[in-house]
Amino acid sequence: MTQHNKWFVTPQIKSDADTSIFLFPYAGGGPSVFSKWNAELPVNVETHIVHYPGRGSRHNETPFTSLPAMVEKLSQAIQPLLDKPFVFFGHSMGALIAFELTRRLRQNGLPQPNALFISACGAPQILDLQSPLHTLPDDEFVTSLKKLNGIPLEVLQNKEMLNLFLPVLRADFKLIETYKYIHDEPLSLPIIVFGGLDDERVSRERLEGWAVQTSGRFEVTYFPGDHFFINSEKESVIETIVSELASGQVSIPRKEQERGYSTTSHLNNG
Repeated sequence: MTQHNKWFVTPQIKSDADTSIFLFPYAGGGPSVFSKWNAELPVNVETHIVHYPGRGSRHNETPFTSLPAMVEKLSQAIQPLLDKPFVFFGHSMGALIAFELTRRLRQNGLPQPNALFISACGAPQILDLQSPLHTLPDDEFVTSLKKLNGIPLEVLQNKEMLNLFLPVLRADFKLIETYKYIHDEPLSLPIIVFGGLDDERVSRERLEGWAVQTSGRFEVTYFPGDHFFINSEKESVIETIVSELASGQVSIPRKEQERGYSTTSHLNNG
């Protein structure tokens, strides 16, 4: 893997690529959660995986607990990689970061993604009524995360690894749970939302609430599985992204075109 700067890992340099995809991991996740994606993406798509502080080779750095602070750093670090058309894909916490980064790029007059893929993340303007997790004692925090299938089994079974993992997870949940949405004009690019049919953390109402965040095309696709369906349905998720990229429908923001809205269920097991 190549690391252009400490914020982005590129599994394979593709000099002939005409499109980039930036992948934003979920809470507690590092570049390894998307390590197998590059091999399943087309040869013309170059993959960049966001590398948050506090994990992997950045384990000695303090994790961010503020989403605006994280986005500000990312908006600076990403600029050298915006030399070709690109899209963002983020899962859960990563989706929220991708959304706010898109808004920051627009605010700064920088290139924006040709599409925003939002996965397992509720619309930012709809208040999450669930009790915050980041303030819970360790045992209750771990129990709550187990219900989400949010901690790898090998970590749960290794107390030393778990003790290293928990501060990063707690910081990430604080980042999410202290986030304050600020109203702004809708984006003009396509927003394509993915959800798990059995996701108990993010309701369909909150997923479909993303419609107000774009004046362009909007679509929701549901996959079998819980909050972490991107692991169990990885092939189907990637296939759907590739189909979108190949369709040409994500090539330009559709600010001035008639808006499309559709909701589908993806029931293949890929």
